[in-house]
Amino acid sequence: MNVSEKSILIPIVPEDNITDLLEQRVEATPDRVIFAVPAGDSWSDVTATEFRAQVIALAKGFAAEGVQPGDRIAFMCKTSYEWSLVDFALLYAGAIMVPVYETSSALQLHWILEDSGACGILTQSAEHAERLAEIREDAPKVELAWRMDEDALKTLVAGGTEIADDEIERRRNIAVGSDTATLIYTSGSTGRPKGCVLTHSNFVDLSRNAGAALSQVVQEEGASTLLFVTLAHVFARFISVLSVHGGVRVGHQPDTSKLLPSLGSFKPSFLLAVPRVFEKVYNSAEQNTEAEGKGNIFRAAAKVAVAHSKALDEGKVPLMLGIKFKVFDKLVYSKLRARLGGRVKFAVSGSAPLSHYLGHFYRSLGVKILEGYGLTETTAPVTVNLPDHFKIGTVGPPLPGHTVRIAADGEIEVKGIDVFKEYWNNPEATKAVFTEDGFFKTGDLGSLDSEGYLTITGRKKEIIVTAGGKNVSPAALEDPIRSNTIIGQVVVVGDQKPFIAALITLDPEMLPAWLKNNGEDPAMSITEAAKNPKVLAEVQSAIDLGNKYVSRAESIRKFVILPTEFVEANGHLTPKMSIKRDNILRDFSRDIAELYGDNPQTEIVKTQRAGA
Repeated sequence: MNVSEKSILIPIVPEDNITDLLEQRVEATPDRVIFAVPAGDSWSDVTATEFRAQVIALAKGFAAEGVQPGDRIAFMCKTSYEWSLVDFALLYAGAIMVPVYETSSALQLHWILEDSGACGILTQSAEHAERLAEIREDAPKVELAWRMDEDALKTLVAGGTEIADDEIERRRNIAVGSDTATLIYTSGSTGRPKGCVLTHSNFVDLSRNAGAALSQVVQEEGASTLLFVTLAHVFARFISVLSVHGGVRVGHQPDTSKLLPSLGSFKPSFLLAVPRVFEKVYNSAEQNTEAEGKGNIFRAAAKVAVAHSKALDEGKVPLMLGIKFKVFDKLVYSKLRARLGGRVKFAVSGSAPLSHYLGHFYRSLGVKILEGYGLTETTAPVTVNLPDHFKIGTVGPPLPGHTVRIAADGEIEVKGIDVFKEYWNNPEATKAVFTEDGFFKTGDLGSLDSEGYLTITGRKKEIIVTAGGKNVSPAALEDPIRSNTIIGQVVVVGDQKPFIAALITLDPEMLPAWLKNNGEDPAMSITEAAKNPKVLAEVQSAIDLGNKYVSRAESIRKFVILPTEFVEANGHLTPKMSIKRDNILRDFSRDIAELYGDNPQTEIVKTQRAGA
């Protein structure tokens, strides 16, 4: 069994909880700016001392409202400064936050409230409150409800002035490392969401050890990040806690349409993002230069950037390549760096693989994308590439305090400081995901190289077995295809079928610019574009590119462009924009059948399965 292990760097202190990270930050650097809030076109800084004072004032408000230590309080809010403020205030009050995605439906909200036993909920908007009202009669345990759009935070602070400081100090010290810090429900890409019990130690020990391993990222002078990934997801939640520990200046921008202006004014030193963000920045730049008649220059610059990065890996950059690189650095790369704020050195990427091409491209741009791997059950990162030694195409080595091994069937198994305690109220599911010797079975497939760097090869439950018995991992095909400018999502199909096929959706944001640059009507609808010859040819070229990564038996033979989008509202995407494969296969079963309907072998397979 292949194993990679990294010893702990910062010793565990079992008594510490998450509030201790803020207390220690204030003690060490009381005047350090750790948050910044929007102020017109600029930002207003919040020091560690100021943040702590606001946290305690709000914690008093929760206490005055009757929130008791150990109570579960649900929170539905977009990514914002207030999110972290409420998070720490609940911790100081001794409560356990149950985050709810702001896009969650009324039924999803009902399940989370019912299963968690939450006694209170804080919502941000009238829309959120309407969803709560739909299910309020069926959620009798929820006795407390506050609305941020009705100045709930100010009201809470005003109502808590009679609570003594000593009471909040008592409450914040009740929890020890092994106690529950939060209850995070999985995004539900397969089945009903399960509540992951994450402890204080999961966050504290991971923050301290990840902070040490990534010191170049989070401990450099002036380290800052702009969060736009939802804080209801464990990835951004962990980075927020890590930033308090490390003294990183954090800003928030939930509206991705305003992301570039915010990057320009905030000027972060590192980013947290999913690969789709990096794909869109690249595709947008390509289409903008195409519109200016400089598309060929951009593509030439991109090829030089990738070649330059690969040459760095080989240890020597040829003279002519180095000259071309310097020329394009002034003409192209510097402008892209400026669009990201001008200071970004690193980006931490997760949730899906980044194409090797873009990894090399951004590296030559001066932005090292540190791909990592983790799940809700592991408080986010288990492995991550390191700034001074990262391998494009891998998700890095284990973080300190973790052991990663590959089981006989290729499944990744993990043991370490950030592995969750259990699934809430679900001992059967908990037992099913742990081995007898205590390793968490991730459900993902991977491999370890000679240096212990992990590569993700697929999802165990998503492996397609064709009628010919060939095992196919959808991700190997989907990821390179999805990087195409006009493609939104790709879903590979072919289980028990004679060949592999694909469902394709178009990207509504990038499509108009591409159509205009290719002499077509930019106002064309997605339904019209799905039948357009130039669009079909572009998608075919993306399919051809994806097929280069696999064998003939694994390659996509047919595809269909769906005249729709996969979105969270229709149950086809999770809040972190991962596809819900089972739902898509069910809802588009007719389209899939049409892909195979004229193939006699398909009918034979159906007959054999029906008689089995």
